[in-house]
Amino acid sequence: MSAPADNNTREVYKRVGFITALVLILGFYFVLLGRIAIGLITSGKVAAILLGVGVLILPLLGVWTVATSVRAAFAHQHLARRMHDEGGELDVSALPRRASGRIEKDAADALFEQVKQEFEADPENWRSNYRAARAYDYAGDRSRAREMMKRAVELERAERSGKR
Repeated sequence: MSAPADNNTREVYKRVGFITALVLILGFYFVLLGRIAIGLITSGKVAAILLGVGVLILPLLGVWTVATSVRAAFAHQHLARRMHDEGGELDVSALPRRASGRIEKDAADALFEQVKQEFEADPENWRSNYRAARAYDYAGDRSRAREMMKRAVELERAERSGKR
């Protein structure tokens, strides 16, 4: 394995480890909140019961948020792996970068215009949606990037299940 591949692998392991640690910490926090909520609910006092129900909602929302975020991350990683294997990832290696490492705005906008044409030519293809999502992200439009990535995931799932 070459040095860049080793660095990439190391970086992936760092990120996965960090995310795993955060999920475990959140899990511990959710269990503590749940125990506090149950204690309040079983106290028998109306105010404490109402407060306990409110406190119980927090870990339930937290578990739902973590679960949906992790599921989306796995789906996005699946698409990224498929795009990489098919050679369809956007090549941004030659684009000029700011000191922060982000692609310069003009270059990101030019990349987006190129990818936008590809998307408009085949909007029902998960690959063009994926590439558009990445281009939106590089251009700094995170909300549209998330929308396009969600659409790409749905289209790819439909393709895999034979619905397309």
